[in-house]
Parts: sequence; C-alpha cells; structure tokens
Amino acid sequence: MALTIISLIKQVPLPSEMRMGDDGLMDRTKAKSIINIDCQFGLEAGLQLKKQYPDAKLIVCSMGPQSFEVALRTAISMGYDEAYLLSDRKLGGSDTYATGLAIATMLKHLGFSKESKEPYIILSGRQTSDGDTAHVPSQVAESIGIPQATFVESINANDKGNVIAKRIIEGGYQMMKLPMPCVISLTPTGIPPRKPSLIGAIKARNLTITTFGIDDIGLGTEKIGINGSPTIVAKVANIVSERAPITMSEGHNETSLVDSLISNFKKGGNVLEKKETLQKAETERPDFPIKDFRNGAKGILTWVEITNGYIARPSLELLTPARHLATQLGNDTKVISLLIGKEVKPLAQTLIEYGSDEVIVVENEALEEYLVLPFASIFEQVIKVRRPEIALFAATTSGRELAPRIGMKTDSGVTADCTGLEIGEYINKKEKLIYSPILESRRPTYGESKLATILGFVCPQISTARAGTFEVPKQIEGRQGIISTYKPTLSDKDFVVEIIKTERGEGGLQNLFNADIIVSGGRGTTTDNLSLIKALAEALDSQGINAEWACSRPVVDEGIVEYARQIGQTGKTIRPKVYIAVGISGAIQHIAGMKESEKIIAIDHNPKANIFHYADFGIVGEYQDILPELIERVKSGFTFGVVPKKNT
Repeated sequence: MALTIISLIKQVPLPSEMRMGDDGLMDRTKAKSIINIDCQFGLEAGLQLKKQYPDAKLIVCSMGPQSFEVALRTAISMGYDEAYLLSDRKLGGSDTYATGLAIATMLKHLGFSKESKEPYIILSGRQTSDGDTAHVPSQVAESIGIPQATFVESINANDKGNVIAKRIIEGGYQMMKLPMPCVISLTPTGIPPRKPSLIGAIKARNLTITTFGIDDIGLGTEKIGINGSPTIVAKVANIVSERAPITMSEGHNETSLVDSLISNFKKGGNVLEKKETLQKAETERPDFPIKDFRNGAKGILTWVEITNGYIARPSLELLTPARHLATQLGNDTKVISLLIGKEVKPLAQTLIEYGSDEVIVVENEALEEYLVLPFASIFEQVIKVRRPEIALFAATTSGRELAPRIGMKTDSGVTADCTGLEIGEYINKKEKLIYSPILESRRPTYGESKLATILGFVCPQISTARAGTFEVPKQIEGRQGIISTYKPTLSDKDFVVEIIKTERGEGGLQNLFNADIIVSGGRGTTTDNLSLIKALAEALDSQGINAEWACSRPVVDEGIVEYARQIGQTGKTIRPKVYIAVGISGAIQHIAGMKESEKIIAIDHNPKANIFHYADFGIVGEYQDILPELIERVKSGFTFGVVPKKNT
C-alpha cells in the first residue's frame, strides 16, 4: 500500500513564557519556542505507522512565520521525509476557521483531496497550548471533505485502507474504524515522542523546506487573516485571583502537620482583604449607526448530547446561558434544542422542563451513538431551515469536534471553552458602525492568565461552553413547550466511520460534578497509582460524605487514569465544597478546573509549588506520610466541615 502520512504541527511558545499583547495577539518575541506537545505525539504516531508500512512517505506541514522552519527540521531529524510551510503575512491574525481553511487548501494543492486515489492519513495534535481550542483538525477534515476522529489515544492501519482508532470519550473510550483518507488528532497518552537522531539531524540541516505563499496555493484573502476571519478578539483582560492568602500548617512530623491543618480549617483560614480600586471611566459611546448583521437569523440552538440513554449534564448546563441570552435578546427569542439519537423523544419533555422552548427530535436507529459526520450534516440542514442566530455546544470531547465542523459548513467562527456568554455590541471605529446585538463569548486563554472576549460576525454565532462552569437550571415540572420532529437527508457517506466498540464506565464519574469533596492526585502521586488518593476518598465516603477522586492532566497523559477523571482546562471544571490537591504542582491549566471550589487544600513536598498560591490551606510534606494520617482522622470523624448526608 503506497501510504502517505501527513503530520500537521505548530511551533508554540513555552507555556510558561506565553504573553499576550494589548491587541489580543500573541507576543512571541521573548518566548522560547517548541513543537506543540500534542503535535509531538502526532509526529510519533506517524513514525509508528511507518514501522507497519516501511514504504510509507512521511510529510510534515505547518503554517506560520519563517521561524517555524525550526520545528519542521526537528520533525525531519526524527524521521520525516518532506516538509512544507505555508507562510504569508496576509495570514496574520487568522482565527481557527481561517487557519483550517488555509492548511486544507495547501494540502489540496499538494494533491491530497477526498478524490485522491492513493491512501493518506493526516495526523495532528489534539490542540495547541497557545489556543487550546482543538478546532483545527475538525476544520481541516471538513474543508477537505474527509472523515475524522479526535481525542485519539492510539491508531493502527490495515491493508484494506482503514484506520482503527481508540478515541477517548467521557467515562471511557471507543474503538472506531475510519476509511482513508481521514484526519486523526492525537492526545498525549500514546507513545512518547522520540528524540532526533544524529543522521536525522544531518538530513534536516541539508533538506530544502518548500515554502508556499497564498498565491502559490490559489488561496484568496476573502476568508483569511484578521479581515477575512469570521471571529475577532475584541478585548483582553487580566484574570486576577480573589482567594485569600494561604494558611500553611506547622509541625515537625505528619501528626503535628495534620493537627495544624485541622485546627486551621476549623478556624476558617485567612480572610481576603478587599481593596478599593479606581475604575477607569468608560469611553464615551460614539453616535454611530447601529448595524444588525444577523440578516433575519433568530433564536438560540443548543445540542443535546445523550450518554447511556440519558441527557448529559453539560447539555443541561447549556440551558442556563441559553435562557440568559434569550432574555437579553428579548423579542420572543426562543431556545431551541436539537435532540438526535435512537428512541430519544421521551427525553424532549425533560428538556422543556429545564428551559428549552422547543425541542427538535431526530430519531434514527443508526444514530444511537454520536458520530460526527451524520450529526454535523443534521445540524447543517436544521440551521439552513431554522436560521438560528446563536448555536451552543458543551465543550465535551464530542462537542469540541462537532462545533468546528459545523462552523466550516456554515462559514461561522467558533469560540471554544467559554466561561461567560453575554449579548453586547461592537463599536467598529473604522467603519463607523455599531454591531448590535452581538454574542460576546468570553474564554480564558494563554495559560488562563487572560480572559478574551471573542466576537463572531456570521450567524449562527457558535460557541462551546466549558462543562461545569454553568449551573444546571431549576427543573419546572409540567412546563409547556413545542416538541417537533425533523427528518434529515442522510447518505451512506455520512456513515463511513464505524464504531466497533464503546466502553463507558460509570464509577462515579458523573459524580465529579456533584461531589462535596474531591481528592485529586497529580504526577507526584503516581508511585502508588493514586491508591492513597482513592483511599482518602473512600474513607470520606464511609463517613457518609459525597466524595470522589480525580487527577491532573499528567496522570492521564501517562495512561494511569482515564481522561474522564481529569480536572482542568482540558478536563472537567468542578465546584466542590472542598478540593484536596495532592502532589499537584499547580499548572495554571489545572487551576482553571478547580479554582471555583469553596475551599482548597494543597499537599505537596515542594514548598515553592505553584498550587500553594491558589489554595486556602497547605501542607508541605510527602504525601505518603501525610495521607495515611489524614485518612485516620477522617475515620475518626473529621470530614472537613461537610455534614454527612447518609447513615454509615
């Protein structure tokens, strides 16, 4: 089989050195750069496939400034054969839509289209550290018109032209079979990337990297760059922690340290000193004409994700911002939910009771499990008929690949992982117009240090909402609404991807959203496979406390714990009464998922660990010494101030 393996990579600043300028764009001038971590796993996956097919050609591609040649040469030194760079000043400021379009155009220029006779696979990382959207793989796949699988842990190819992929999903994984050509995005849970070889380094030094401009590949400027992108960064604000300084435990051994923690906890810890700050006067609003860019689009469309026959909690959470936006928009704006699946109509009334005004039901036996191709096609058809002004998705593994694929179909921009959604206006001083009403999608970015407000100028304005950020709305039993049915037009091409097997464990994973106390382990607790972490959660549970255990991203990346238990920017966002972080360094991406906890306790052997800057109580010590002592105290009745809810 004359297989071609194409890896898409991006050169990014080191996460610790990322900075954003006042214009909302990345300032890379003082930051060291590396190949994006997730992309490195994509590169290694290609090299592993090469072992299976020695005659396969390995190609690496990137889009960015000429400095990205460094990353491309690194890929060559690892074992890749050819390198291509798309570099043009006119691409500057491109959003993910424009980036996906440009990369796909370059690949088609190289001869890789859906009509290609020779098989090929496009590999990429799950997402990049400077954006964390996970959009581009879906956008490239849709722009070329080929199937995809995202959040993939491992892949194999067979001689029949298929790829077998293990895809991570909430609560488990799926085994999928995809026909070539296809796009696969890899998580950092596969085989770690190899180091460049000496022979490879010599080859990389002498290799000519082919560089294209947009004219070379036949790409116009209409849909690229700042002016052509459907979304823009309107403003950026610093994210400032409002948690009081930490109260550290004192003692000469584990017993006295735990005694000190319990004493400090009962006292309540430190109190935040509120300081008055002078607010800058708002700029006077210019007397510009108001432009309604929606062209008649109206209503808010949400996706209802079904898991094991039930409505997924993040889909119910979506109804909170949806109702809020509908109220802001007024004029009888309706919240419409799209419910797709097998025998799902009985769930429609539940959605209405939680806030939907109308539920559009699409039932089909072939749609029992989520599949991106038919689901994206159904959304495209419904959007054309109903013309919503806004479309909202939960930022789950499925939502994060579905939304950008739909965005490419509708030429809409997509804002990822939002923590705030409001209706506002955009003052365009150049055009002397005020765009109103417009969706303001707010998302933490660049290591959670900034809060960016993203605006979209094509309807539907699409956003994904970070799971766990919004509360589930109150259910009003008997609430009335419309339940309608829709019969989409689907073809065999929509079902070329086959789900071989789905494994989804219960194991209290949904309980992470509801638990009163969560005990979470980091890289520093992997020596015993988090056994003490689990033991502390079990001890609390035996005392009648609704407790769960979780982990940070490095533990998942090492393959020790399933993705469904990951807390952080790319995992779950939770709000327990007490969060106990053990052996977690405190990367800002992890802080994003747990900072809304009422009380945070940090246990780490490193007194300079970043986690102590975000916790209420801290212990410096070895977790192997501290946790057994803490477990005994829990067994004796200490429950961190949480009242037991069940009899033991």
